[in-house]
Amino acid sequence: MATKDSADQVFPKVPFLPNIGLFKWRDIAPFVGMSRESWRKLVVAGKAPAPIRLTSSCSLYRAQDVHAWMADPIGYSADPADQQAA
Repeated sequence: MATKDSADQVFPKVPFLPNIGLFKWRDIAPFVGMSRESWRKLVVAGKAPAPIRLTSSCSLYRAQDVHAWMADPIGYSADPADQQAA
C-alpha cells in the first residue's frame, strides 16, 4: 500500500486552473508567465482579460477569460464592455 508521501513522489502534483470560478492574481500568475505589471499593461491595452473589482482591495479574474487568453495570447481581444468595468 502506497503512503501519501510515496504517492506524491510517483504522481507529482501538476498545477492546473479550473475552467470555472474566480481567482486572485496569485492563482493565475503561474499560468500567465509574466509579472503583474506586464499583465496590467495588457489589460489596459485590451489584450488580456480585466479583473472583476469587488472592493477597493479585491479584484478577481474569471477562469474562462484567463483560459481564453491562454488559448490565444497573441490574438486575444477583451470585450470593450469588460474593459470599461475594470
